[in-house]
Amino acid sequence: MSLLRLSDISVTLRQRTVLERVSLEIGAGELVGLIGANGAGKTTLMRAALGLIPAQGDSSLAQMAPRARAKAAAWLPQAREVSWPVDVETLVTLGRIPHLGTGQPVGEMDRAAAERALDRMGLKELRARTVTRLSGGEQARVLIARVLAQETPLILADEPIAGLDPAHQISTMRIFRELAAEGHSVLVSIHDLGLAARHCTRLVLLGGHAKVADGVPRQVLTPDNLRDHFGICAHFEETAQGPIFQATEVVG
Repeated sequence: MSLLRLSDISVTLRQRTVLERVSLEIGAGELVGLIGANGAGKTTLMRAALGLIPAQGDSSLAQMAPRARAKAAAWLPQAREVSWPVDVETLVTLGRIPHLGTGQPVGEMDRAAAERALDRMGLKELRARTVTRLSGGEQARVLIARVLAQETPLILADEPIAGLDPAHQISTMRIFRELAAEGHSVLVSIHDLGLAARHCTRLVLLGGHAKVADGVPRQVLTPDNLRDHFGICAHFEETAQGPIFQATEVVG
């Protein structure tokens, strides 16, 4: 079952071509890493997929009515500053808004979904804390929990592990992998190619305004792609503990 279908997506911003005829399909049970150098168009592609910016081409999500789209896909943007002095549990529960009718109060199912999200992100002990008094990394985890509480088939997350310590980076990627195993799908833009290689079922590489490669990590993180689109050499090894990827040097 397709959860996202993009066909020939092209985006021009401020008279500059950002993306040109990018097509992509994501089915159930996938953790797709969207990779590419800074400025490759990763955020732009995700925003175009959601209908948040003007784009040519077709997106199965952008065609939906707003409420239907909010039930089909949850969006975690890159900017994660929190300005509201509310407690953690309240903010996470806001993820249930797409499931509530106008004026409908939060119900038992909504509280249970928020509880599952708090537990999954290891935030139960912080539930009563004011979000604006948390560290940046803790706020990022709360916002990921809000997305999880939305309980959509698809999650689009723009650099969700940026600003997290190594343990929480790994645990967040593991949570996304667990969601994929449960039949959900996650499209995540990510700069850490080591974590992408280790946890993603599939990688999509953007470069030169287009989709350059799409496949399992070994097929995408080739020496040629790493040199041409990241300017690096790397060591990639399949081990009994899983794939190990480490950038080793910059190449000209």
